[in-house]
Amino acid sequence: MTKLIIDGKEIDVPPEYTLLQACEAAGAEIPRFCYHERLSIAGNCRMCLVEVKGGPKPVASCAWGVRDCRPGPKGEPPEISTRSPMVKKAREGVMEFLLINHPLDCPICDQGGECDLQDQAMGYGVDTSRFAENKRAVEDKYLGALVKTSMNRCIQCTRCVRFSAEVAGAPEMGATGRGEDMEITTYLEHALTSELQGNLVDICPVGALTSKPYAFAARPWELGKTQSIDVMDGIGSAIRVDTRGREVMRVLPRINEAVNEEWISDKTRHVVDGLRTQRLDRPYIREAGKLRAASWSEAFAAIAAKAARTDGKRIGAIAGDLAGVEEMFALKDLLAKFGSGNLAVQGGDAFDPALGRASYIFNPTLAGVEQADALLIIGANPRKEAAVFNARIRKRWRAGGFKIGVIGAKADLTYDYDHLGAGTETLGELAAGKHSFMDVLKNAKHPIILVGAGATGRHDGAAILAAAAKLALDVGALKDGWNGFGVLHESASRVGALDIGFAATGGGLNAAQMTTFGTLDVLFLLGADEIKAPDGTFVVYIGTHGDRGAHRADVILPAAAYTEKSAIYVNTEGRVQMTGRAAFPPGEAREDWAVVRALSEALGKKLGYDSLAALRQAIFKAVPHLIRLDQIETGSADQIKKLAGKGGTPEKAPFKPLVEDFYLTNPIARASAVMAECSRLASGQMLTAAE
Repeated sequence: MTKLIIDGKEIDVPPEYTLLQACEAAGAEIPRFCYHERLSIAGNCRMCLVEVKGGPKPVASCAWGVRDCRPGPKGEPPEISTRSPMVKKAREGVMEFLLINHPLDCPICDQGGECDLQDQAMGYGVDTSRFAENKRAVEDKYLGALVKTSMNRCIQCTRCVRFSAEVAGAPEMGATGRGEDMEITTYLEHALTSELQGNLVDICPVGALTSKPYAFAARPWELGKTQSIDVMDGIGSAIRVDTRGREVMRVLPRINEAVNEEWISDKTRHVVDGLRTQRLDRPYIREAGKLRAASWSEAFAAIAAKAARTDGKRIGAIAGDLAGVEEMFALKDLLAKFGSGNLAVQGGDAFDPALGRASYIFNPTLAGVEQADALLIIGANPRKEAAVFNARIRKRWRAGGFKIGVIGAKADLTYDYDHLGAGTETLGELAAGKHSFMDVLKNAKHPIILVGAGATGRHDGAAILAAAAKLALDVGALKDGWNGFGVLHESASRVGALDIGFAATGGGLNAAQMTTFGTLDVLFLLGADEIKAPDGTFVVYIGTHGDRGAHRADVILPAAAYTEKSAIYVNTEGRVQMTGRAAFPPGEAREDWAVVRALSEALGKKLGYDSLAALRQAIFKAVPHLIRLDQIETGSADQIKKLAGKGGTPEKAPFKPLVEDFYLTNPIARASAVMAECSRLASGQMLTAAE
């Protein structure tokens, strides 16, 4: 540790700190525009100037290391001042220069009210300018469907350039020209291709890059703010949902170092327009092949009439990607009263909850990737299945000493990797020691074997999972203090479903068997839209949007989206999380668990809870670890040994990516016009600004 005296206060800081970090550790507030703690240091805005005692001029604290400070003549610690007249005058000078060319756009700028430049101008700006020359004008750039540009406001802090190159791994932005002619651009003015480009808006300290779908929609002080969790993928990114009245206006990231740091994917951020289009706001019944609007009592009566003529064993339920723990638990209870164990969650047939948690969660944890020194990806495309996690893998890769191997389809994952092969044959060759990458895994202190949905989503997924678990044991990925076997789930509901045992039990049918012709008479789809129900089965769809599931349904019961209910979700690493209710469901739609509870009474199988609190008490009694929010109940190595012992013979087909289109993976995304435009741009129909 190094001693410093900052504003008369003595403090010990690590020598690798910058002066800016040291000053903040001492409680001083340092203004900045170009510095960002997750990006490399540029040192080009000069707003963070401080005075080092004995120095002839102020220094940029973001680019000056603590170890570069000289002690005093008698060996006393270096003295830094952040509030001296020299510092104040220097910062006021920098602010004056920044405002020479900055337009007076605050009344019409979307950044107004949450703009770093506005905030710093209050502290260091003056109300007059000594420059009478014309302000420079810069042409606005086309960056695609999500980021709107107003480049007259740009102060060339280069945060966007560094984010694109370092975090997103798509170095599409840069600076051209010199001096007054310098411009930030994408060179050829093509749409940005990164799935994380919406974060450019968050890190831009002025209004040069703003959200195109949100343009001129609202001011920050008009909005109600609700802390919540994202359900667009299995990561469970921490988000803030901003609402005005009953309408969700935007979604922003919250900082959670263990999960998403401070980034979110574009689907998480811009899916909000899908929350208000194609919504189911009343029950429907199919009569003579056509759906008609009905009352709740009519819809329940239709289901009750069908259930009364049906053997309980021929009733089943499949949960979708966005289902919360509460509604799955209630639906499981309802089917148990019919004597049915026909339960499944979309894409979950390969997993057996009886083997224990370690067999289906990402055991190394998302943040644990930063301790890993080798990674084998089996049948996954993290960039499309978990874009924020992919950025964390890239972060570890950039730090060096991190070998990555991939078995599956070739893809641009934003980092270098060894493509070992396309399918299960390669997995067998690797286990037999025929690949040099096996040595890499064996020699690594903290190797990770990552199994993705492209492997587990197949009908031989259980055998592939067992083979991957055996490989993890063979390479020594399970040792004291480290569990390197992990499953990367692409859906938010799956781990929670497996935790509560929402899977085929007691001779029950799995999803593949339930969707075979003639096996079921009644099928409940809890927001399951990727399931193709067979003809002849009476389908009850409980969901939010008029998507595939609703088109096939015989009875539709309208439910609440993730922003309209408080629900428990468990992310891919097994972390228990909870959404916050930011708005209310439209029309006659109700929260999913309440729909199931009301239906149970109509069916004569009344469930034993009348409130969300009572339902949660029942859940916590059955599965105690779900009460511990933001914590992970770890699995044991023995559970993975059991999984490895299951064996099985995988087929020799290559792994196919499960997520073909990143932007259209669920009913909310498919209802979003913004996501449709992003999908069109990503499919290769890249339009330039001129077109």
